[in-house]
Amino acid sequence: MEANRAAVAAPASTVGRPRVLLVEDDPSVSALLVASLPQFEILARETAEEGLASAEADPFDVVLTDLQLPGFDGLELCRRLTDHLPDLPVIVLTAHGRLDTAVAAIRAGAFDFLVKPPALPSLVIALERAVRDRALREEVRRLRIAARELSPRSDLVGESPPMKRVYELVERVAESEASVLLTGESGTGKEVVARAIHGRSKRQAGPFVAVNCAALPGTLLESELFGHTKGAFTDARAAKTGLFALAGGGTLLLDEIGEVPAELQPKLLRALQERVIRPLGATKEVAIDVRIIAATNVDLQGAMRDKRFREDLYYRLAVIPIELPALRDRGNDVLLLAQHFVDVYAKRMGKPVRGVSPAMAERILAYGWPGNVRELANCIERGVVLTRLEELGVEDLPEKVRDARKPAALMPEGDAGDLVTMEEVERRYIRRVLDAVGGNKTTAAKVLGFDRTTLYRKLERYNLATDERA
Repeated sequence: MEANRAAVAAPASTVGRPRVLLVEDDPSVSALLVASLPQFEILARETAEEGLASAEADPFDVVLTDLQLPGFDGLELCRRLTDHLPDLPVIVLTAHGRLDTAVAAIRAGAFDFLVKPPALPSLVIALERAVRDRALREEVRRLRIAARELSPRSDLVGESPPMKRVYELVERVAESEASVLLTGESGTGKEVVARAIHGRSKRQAGPFVAVNCAALPGTLLESELFGHTKGAFTDARAAKTGLFALAGGGTLLLDEIGEVPAELQPKLLRALQERVIRPLGATKEVAIDVRIIAATNVDLQGAMRDKRFREDLYYRLAVIPIELPALRDRGNDVLLLAQHFVDVYAKRMGKPVRGVSPAMAERILAYGWPGNVRELANCIERGVVLTRLEELGVEDLPEKVRDARKPAALMPEGDAGDLVTMEEVERRYIRRVLDAVGGNKTTAAKVLGFDRTTLYRKLERYNLATDERA
């Protein structure tokens, strides 16, 4: 049953215009809508039975149906489509804008409800929203499957081109003994990548030890890394083995390497060059067998220019440099990661949460994620804790993420031949605002920040005649 449903509910082709199934018993209305909506590929049917058969036979992005139809009505069609094709959005049209009719449509599973005859801009907006919702649902479904196909050992999540380049480097450097320098913004997953390198290396059976070099002052960091003998300093009541030695046979991650004090850098350089360390208070050097991975969100090139970081130490660490992309540059990886974290935290908390809603997916795609993957993980963990449903929704997001919106581009990007004057930009934007508010000049003026006199003057200047609906 599930396999059959998935086959029937396959998305319409992403190549070309979005496909709309129009169910309308008045051929003249259908002809008018087809002519008025050239940006959509519209297939018209006159009865609910024909519409249902077409929806089950071919892929569509959205169904637009009249309420009053011969045979069973638009509400029953909506109910049947929702039952058989739950990811296919249905917009219901009715000649009566009564509240009880709207409630009935929503209860039947309708995506939206419009009064006939709908204003063309409002209809276009509703159709575009439905198409976007359909695409998001399909992407969420696909990524949910992809996330659950990851093995429990899978440590790298993502399929964007920037991350594929990282994966390729990880696989290539894992078997070597070369030092690796991981760079990128805070929260991009540098320790996760370091563990992935260790887990794929010949040293995977050995320990993986991580130290945050920014968390300790110079003297304590030196003791932490190299160890000390009893009595080496005032509080050294017993000898201590350093992390270089504890990581023997494995990998040592020097996180926040850019914060290592200048006086400790020469000792660190010697350990990397000579593969020996001298614990504080000791008279003999001790050989070490450890692979070094360093990580930083600091611009080490700039630090070298400012004489805050040794150039020779940098080149010893950065034999293989790997830059991790920010989450905002990873496209739909944010959805795949969100699903991954839902699975992790739902299992940890014993809650039946299975994924995120399309509306939530749209918001997390729009948000910039300044805290990167770490912030996303925190956001999803919070949502799993708070939700009482099986799917995380917009209401489960922090306010700053909930209010995120992608800025709409005024025009598609192109080459220099597509560039226009600021006057043309203003003309197009005024036209867009007017369309969005159904031609209401009073509302448009408020949105644009103009008084009505200024708006009328610009309308005349740009020849943007519209019907007065104020």
